Amino acid sequence: MPEPIRILSTKKLLPNQKQFLLNANFSVIEADFIEIVRKDFELEGSFENMIFTSQNAVKSFLENEKAKELKAKKIFCVGSKTKALLEENGYKVAVSREYASELSEVIVHDFQKESFVFFSGNLRRETLPETLKKSNIALREIEVYETKLTPQKINSPADALLFFSPSGVQSYLKGNKIENQNCFCIGTTTAEALEKITDRIIIAKQQTVENVIIQAINYYKKKL
Repeated sequence: MPEPIRILSTKKLLPNQKQFLLNANFSVIEADFIEIVRKDFELEGSFENMIFTSQNAVKSFLENEKAKELKAKKIFCVGSKTKALLEENGYKVAVSREYASELSEVIVHDFQKESFVFFSGNLRRETLPETLKKSNIALREIEVYETKLTPQKINSPADALLFFSPSGVQSYLKGNKIENQNCFCIGTTTAEALEKITDRIIIAKQQTVENVIIQAINYYKKKL
C-alpha cells in the first residue's frame, strides 16, 4: 500500500466531509485559521432589496429579531450554499450568482433604479459596492460579522492544502510556508491570494467545501 496523501484543511470539516477524504485513503489534518464573530446591528430605515455574499452574513442576519419581518424583500446573493440557507429559512432569492462580480453586473443591468442594503463582513471585497456606487445605485451597507485571523504553526507535513477564503490564506501564511504543496481553493478570489506564492493552484468548479474535497480526491486519483 502506498503512503496516504496528507491533506491539511484550513478549516475544521464536518464529519461527513472528513470521512469523504478518509474513505479515499487520505490522512487529514484540520485546523480553523479564521474565526467568525457575529455583531449586533440595527435594521432601521427603508430599502427594497437585500444582498448577501456569504453564509456568515445570513447567519448573523437571522439572529436579528427584525429579520422575520423582511421575508417579502427581494434577495440577491452569492453562492449556492448562501441561497440554500436563505431558502431553508423562508426567504425568496430573486437572483443568485457564483461570484460577486457576476451578481453586481445583473444588478447594474436590470435593477438600476432600486435600492439595496448589503449585509457584509469586515473583510469584504470592494467588487460589489464599488460597481453599484459607480452606477449610482442606492446602497447602504451593514456590517454584521467580523472575520478574525487565528494563525497557528502546523508541524505535520502535508502534500496538499485546502483553502476556503483569502483570509484563510493570509492566516495560514503568518505561521507557515507553502513550498511544493498543491493548493485546492474554493474559488477564484481565494486563488488570487496565492498567485504570487505558488502556481500549484486547483480551483473548485463550485464554491462549496464538498467540491474542494472532490477536486483533491480526483486530482490524486489521476496520479495513482
